[in-house]
Amino acid sequence: MNQCDYHLTGRVVIPADPSYPEARQGFNRAIQQYPLIIVYCQNEYDVSNAVIWARTYNIPLRIRNGGHNYEGYSNGNCTLVIDISEMNRISLDDNQNILHVQGGATNGQIYQFIAAEGCPFPGGTCPTVGISGYATGGGWGLSCRWLGLGCDSLEEIQLVNHESCILVANRSCNSNLFWALRGAGGGNFGVVVSMKFRLPPKVDFVTLIEIDYLHVTTAEQEVFLQTWQSWLSGADPRATLIARIYHSPEDGLAMLTRGIFYGTLQEAQVLMQPFLELPGARSRIESMTFAEAVNIIGSSYPPYEKFEAASRFAMREWTSSEISSLVELIQTPATGAVFTGLSLYSLGGKVSEMAQDETAFYWRNAHFIVWLETIWEDNSVQAENELWINERFPVLAAVTEGSYINFPYNKLPNYLEEYYGTHVCRLWATKECYDPYNSFSFPQGIWRTAQPAQVPKPIGDEYLEDTLSREANRALYRGFRYV
Repeated sequence: MNQCDYHLTGRVVIPADPSYPEARQGFNRAIQQYPLIIVYCQNEYDVSNAVIWARTYNIPLRIRNGGHNYEGYSNGNCTLVIDISEMNRISLDDNQNILHVQGGATNGQIYQFIAAEGCPFPGGTCPTVGISGYATGGGWGLSCRWLGLGCDSLEEIQLVNHESCILVANRSCNSNLFWALRGAGGGNFGVVVSMKFRLPPKVDFVTLIEIDYLHVTTAEQEVFLQTWQSWLSGADPRATLIARIYHSPEDGLAMLTRGIFYGTLQEAQVLMQPFLELPGARSRIESMTFAEAVNIIGSSYPPYEKFEAASRFAMREWTSSEISSLVELIQTPATGAVFTGLSLYSLGGKVSEMAQDETAFYWRNAHFIVWLETIWEDNSVQAENELWINERFPVLAAVTEGSYINFPYNKLPNYLEEYYGTHVCRLWATKECYDPYNSFSFPQGIWRTAQPAQVPKPIGDEYLEDTLSREANRALYRGFRYV
């Protein structure tokens, strides 16, 4: 079979199509990239064809579901994007209590499906995040201290590999691959087309916790962080919370805590007393179904943003002077910023009960994830906001370790060790076994010769219009078949 016998199938979008300007976008609109081809796959056959086609024509591959990779690694300039978002069927095996999910499903779609079943699910907070990227990157969510990370409930994964074959990975079949996909997946080893999750027991009600503090002082933000780490050291594992100090034009200096508690309203009120006693607390603590709680939390997420951010792990308690230095980070926002914040995502509980080497997710003993971010709207201030993060990152890094792969930062000097700790060597070996030619690559992918990522310069619409007019480039599109 010669090269021209290979065909792309599925819904194919190229730069000349009217839908291309929106189709090429990811969640972080600060990152503008221009793929050559976007293939919306409808089934495994379409995925396999896209892998073969990209390798035949030597075009870099990217894998996309919800488009939420914060550094845009699910997209790329001059790439073929395999978009699996339309492969989103979900079903439940009642006898075994196993949820079958196609790789393109999102948090929100899963939550909607299981609402009728009365089951919780250890998914993420943002409804439009794709479950395959979320879970294979570890999967922090507002149930993790009680139910574990998203990857901890995985029972099986099917993916299309570099040879366009479907591999099954579980504890007894391709077990090294299964280990790697629970914490270091994210497009490193193939295209995830389906997953099986073990569901937790049904629950009638959970307690939603929301506490806000607006127009506070720097000193109050320091007390809040001290309260947070003291509270978390002995907190009931049934509670998983986000805490945040932030600065915005509407709220000034402010703070909040949000989360879900797998217990009663009365227990939650006692549990949250240290936060409720802080000045200015405005609280909403209500009993409701799990589906209602995740819908309320998810409703706060916008369809897209422009932002720069960096994540770390807190491995110990901070001193008073360290807390002061962290609070100082957000006191002076970048030019044009509409929000700057330091967010804390609680760990411990079920997360730390699993052995560190049981999955590829390395940072199980961390107290919480730390995320520093700045958000803007005007394109003209992007450089200032990116510099704002870069200048503050050393202060954050001095009191933390590692970084969370689902919250990537493109300027990490040794990103593999930052994301995966001592698991790097085993991940290298797994990569070389299952993707020996590095067919599934991206700027911070797993590869033995990996170097610090160099972010490519966007090529722009003018470049695309020029190159696509050339007959040589048009040859790339021979063999397209729309189905």
